[in-house]
Amino acid sequence: MKESDLDRVFQALSSTTRRQILDLVSASSGCTINQVSEQFEMSRVGVLKHVNVLQEAGLLVSEREGRERLLYVNLAPLQVIHERWGDQYKFFWAGRLTRLKYAVEGSESNER
Repeated sequence: MKESDLDRVFQALSSTTRRQILDLVSASSGCTINQVSEQFEMSRVGVLKHVNVLQEAGLLVSEREGRERLLYVNLAPLQVIHERWGDQYKFFWAGRLTRLKYAVEGSESNER
């Protein structure tokens, strides 16, 4: 994934409304834009603009079915981010938490 692709993903995720849209589509895969727009106090066009940003970032994909566009979440960009940064920090914190566990357990046994 190119840096510009990552920038689009982070930019898309920076909006509370877009994160809510992702949550809605994730919970109801294959929902329509109309179904999503009913959940917001903004115009359908406003919701559509947010959906388009999510699609450009690769976080949503749509499929035409007649006059409707069915929406689906694509988790691949989030997986790339997780693999790039999540794994490196997971090992960092796992070691520190293990040392803390042993330190706490050691101090508990010294108090007895």
